Amino acid sequence: MDKQSAITEYEDGATAAAEKDEAVNAPPLIVNTQRSAGNAQYSIGILGEKTLHAMLKRYIEPDTAKHEVAVGSYVSDIVNDYGITEIQTRAFEKLRGKLSELLEISTVTVVYPTPRTKWLLWIDKTTGEVTKRRKSPKQGSVYDAVPELYKIKHLLPHPNFRLCVMLIDVEEYRYLDGWSDDKKRGSTRHNRVPVEIVEEICFNSVSDYLQLVPDALKDGFTSKDYKSAAKTSLRVAQTALNILNYLGAVERVGKQGNLFVYKRVSAG
Repeated sequence: MDKQSAITEYEDGATAAAEKDEAVNAPPLIVNTQRSAGNAQYSIGILGEKTLHAMLKRYIEPDTAKHEVAVGSYVSDIVNDYGITEIQTRAFEKLRGKLSELLEISTVTVVYPTPRTKWLLWIDKTTGEVTKRRKSPKQGSVYDAVPELYKIKHLLPHPNFRLCVMLIDVEEYRYLDGWSDDKKRGSTRHNRVPVEIVEEICFNSVSDYLQLVPDALKDGFTSKDYKSAAKTSLRVAQTALNILNYLGAVERVGKQGNLFVYKRVSAG
């Protein structure tokens, strides 16, 4: 998938065995893959929306007449020829009721933006002074979506469900109002401003979730092997494998001590 050019304007650890669902033949991708950097020309930060959310709405669908459209009992971020799009930065549990209704009406794409590289800027609440930006040592990845996906696991196999994980470089503004001596720990996030959309990783059918299995893993792997290959925590690795087993993208073929042993399930 093509990378996008810079935009300068503005639960857990999987313990119970899950029943595998049969893979579904999903209709074509709903996310508009023809988006171009030209969409970035539109202004951002309207009606009090956070910058990241507002920018992505304009990027995905430049026509604001197609934003905030009532569908059934809910108002959707975008409704256009590609279907319904919901942009959700966290708290996927809040989407359960909405998705359950909308998926019976139309194809729904959930867009999950997550920072790939983040620069931190600190705001002094008293003076309004903003520090120079500092690059966070943490690098984000598609695996950051895993804890959120677990919250809507039962909806992932629906034939109308789509997911697009957007890896984005961002500037994050935080208030110096935390509990530590330097006021950074426990601080409040003010806003996130996108700098570049690096990659869009799309999941249109159950077989696409095999993208969450690192290529380096050979069949017969455990959650510890997955953790090492994905460079993530054991908790995220266990949760990812719980989801993948539920979807039928991997299957358990044995045990190694207390750990399940997995292999990929070929698409077909």
